[in-house]
Amino acid sequence: MRLRITHETAYRYATPASSVIQILRMQPRSHEGQFVVDWRVELDRDARLQQSPDAFGNTVHSFALSGPLESLTVVATGEVETEDTAGIVRGQVERFPPTVFLRDTRLTEADERIKAFAAEVQTAGGSRLDTLHQLNGALHERMTFDTRPTDATTPATEAFAAAHGVCQDYAHIFIAVARHLAIPARYISGYLFQPGNEEQEAGHGWAEALVDGLGWVAFDPANGVSPTDGYVRVAAGLDYLGAAPVRGSRHGGTGETLAVRVRVEDASVRYQAPVNPVASQSQSSLQGSRKPV
Repeated sequence: MRLRITHETAYRYATPASSVIQILRMQPRSHEGQFVVDWRVELDRDARLQQSPDAFGNTVHSFALSGPLESLTVVATGEVETEDTAGIVRGQVERFPPTVFLRDTRLTEADERIKAFAAEVQTAGGSRLDTLHQLNGALHERMTFDTRPTDATTPATEAFAAAHGVCQDYAHIFIAVARHLAIPARYISGYLFQPGNEEQEAGHGWAEALVDGLGWVAFDPANGVSPTDGYVRVAAGLDYLGAAPVRGSRHGGTGETLAVRVRVEDASVRYQAPVNPVASQSQSSLQGSRKPV
């Protein structure tokens, strides 16, 4: 599949900000099953974007701006070719041993409720892969997707107790359970193609866990599936904060408002070769069942 993605983040300030510093993780990298055809990150201000890899190998852009700034818009856009790898992720940059992804964070700690849920999942599962699939399905059934009660930085313990949350909450709970079961797990940010829902309010988040013999395998508990060729992997981290598309700070400025627009569309139809009507009719007459496109 060939996907075209546009991700726009627009800030507005009631009173101008004197300066802004931001770190962007908005550019995917190529690996097995994912090839970045082209990609660019742009600002609506005159600034120099510094590009470098972070500790986890994610591509990072950073910039600093001096004000007064009444607004700021960041746009990432590009095309990515994807293949369905049954959720198995290979060929990505690995800078740390897998044991690093057993480390708890504030967003992925497991309390007694999550530990009890982990015990139920482990009892129902068989192999590590079976356990993870069981966790993926059980979490999808237990939680209700709801953007109101939580946000991307809500701890897993709070979201699990409420049984409501957004995709980041599902991923954080999945990671908390996996790490409690001594399975390395990490947070992934990216994009999801949803036919008929190309215009979206934000990117997507899911998890990866380490499986013996397979390597890293992706799981999306918010949808109860393993990612397919409709997913574009952008960044990995211990939790959302380590893979967030945009993080930063500002000096001055009040009344900040944020508007995010994400569009994920199938671009492959634009690259189909044009059909020759005469050749199509001739071929159709020979084969009978084949009709011109």
